Amino acid sequence: MQYCSTRGGVHGWDFRDVLFSGYAPDGGMFMPESLPLLSPDTLRDWRGLPYSKLVVEVSSLFIPTHLIPREDLEVLVDEALSGFSVPEVVRIAQLKEGLSVLELFHGHTLAFKDLAMTCTVRFLDYFLRKGNRRATVVVGTSGDTGGSAIQSAKGLCGLDVVVVYPRGRITPVQEKHMITCLDDNVHVFAADGSSDDIDQPLRRLFADQELVRSHNLMSLNSVNWSRVMIQLAHFIYAYLELSGMEQAKADLPDLEVVVPTGGAGNIAAGVIVKQMGLPLKLVAMVNSNNIVHRTVTTGDFSMAASVTQTLAPAIDIQDPYNMERVFWLLLGRDGASVKNMMEEFQQSRRHTLPESHRKLLSQVLSTGTVSDEGILETMRRCWEDNQYVLCPHTAVAVWHHYHCPHNPSLNRCYVATASPAKFQSAVQRAGLTFDLPEAVLTLDKLATRYQNLDLSQNWCKDWEERLRDKIQSVSSVRKKRGIYYI
Repeated sequence: MQYCSTRGGVHGWDFRDVLFSGYAPDGGMFMPESLPLLSPDTLRDWRGLPYSKLVVEVSSLFIPTHLIPREDLEVLVDEALSGFSVPEVVRIAQLKEGLSVLELFHGHTLAFKDLAMTCTVRFLDYFLRKGNRRATVVVGTSGDTGGSAIQSAKGLCGLDVVVVYPRGRITPVQEKHMITCLDDNVHVFAADGSSDDIDQPLRRLFADQELVRSHNLMSLNSVNWSRVMIQLAHFIYAYLELSGMEQAKADLPDLEVVVPTGGAGNIAAGVIVKQMGLPLKLVAMVNSNNIVHRTVTTGDFSMAASVTQTLAPAIDIQDPYNMERVFWLLLGRDGASVKNMMEEFQQSRRHTLPESHRKLLSQVLSTGTVSDEGILETMRRCWEDNQYVLCPHTAVAVWHHYHCPHNPSLNRCYVATASPAKFQSAVQRAGLTFDLPEAVLTLDKLATRYQNLDLSQNWCKDWEERLRDKIQSVSSVRKKRGIYYI
């Protein structure tokens, strides 16, 4: 299994190379040069496997045994997923009228990011220890990714984690999962801008190949292939549990999976596993930041003038960067076309898909958009019908259940990306209550540490320099085997 860039300039990298990279050197994103196919017999053999065992099976398709032997892979995944609050790691809530909710939020930070992040960090630590190396992780977050990266990597001797989050645009619980971590290898910045603003200086840092090489710089956003790879597993898990495949005598049945979408990493995983042969019908649901919806329905792949703040802040994104992986697959792995498209988009913040490309996209992906009022309405209705509280992001997906006619012959699954405990204000605005877990209540009692990135006339350059200085100073201290925060 080898990897290439979606922009055609890089080929022949192995999993370890890709794991320790952010964007590819040509600005693209890494993908397998070929995708393994999942046969009906393989899927039937996998049915009934615990989620953690399924993660091992999926990962082994993409990680050669000479890099991580099977027995080591099993240990790494088991250790990564051992701290979740339910024994089965993920859970399916089967509610009234065929409403099946795939709960992916039982990790340390109560968000689905924990599933892939914990495994990815274990893979990193494995290789770092074997090579007696260090790495510096740089993460821009729209809310959940940063906290998950911090909680997964805190205290590891071979990793420093630099996280940048959009101040005032995330919930208090999301923020506290980051700023209350005082481990010496954790460095948090609060930026006066949106998550899309944050992406700009980070792209510039990763484009500096000398900086990347000299400080072993890497990303743990869903830019990182390993994050997307692990997310393939929950689509397969949902299919095995909910499609009704055990009753099929011939062709495998379809399963509709509805996903709340921001940076499009999760939906990209769905498209990838669909191309591997899993019979899915995918629906990407967005909030008022509706670039994915506009792209699929009209071909208008362009950013709005600003990011709209909504009740679902983790998907308040106007640059769904993982759509690049989707475009690459749909365009037959044509790196040159993807390069032209994405460079135009990054320079002008807009691109219009040719109608032929839009049709290809609409054949694999349906979309919808939900207002804040729609989010609240869905949360209330789900409670009234089921006494089940949705987080606002999950409500973006479940809105589809209440507003789109359901074909009884087609089973559906709705992806729950976070616990309502992280979004208390939205729960209260919906007129609902939710008992907070003790782990959330104790966050208010903890000390905090972070630095500000203030808005200035040349904010992008200023932020880039501040982060560059942090990366360099951390590396200097580590080379002397010193402690950074004294």
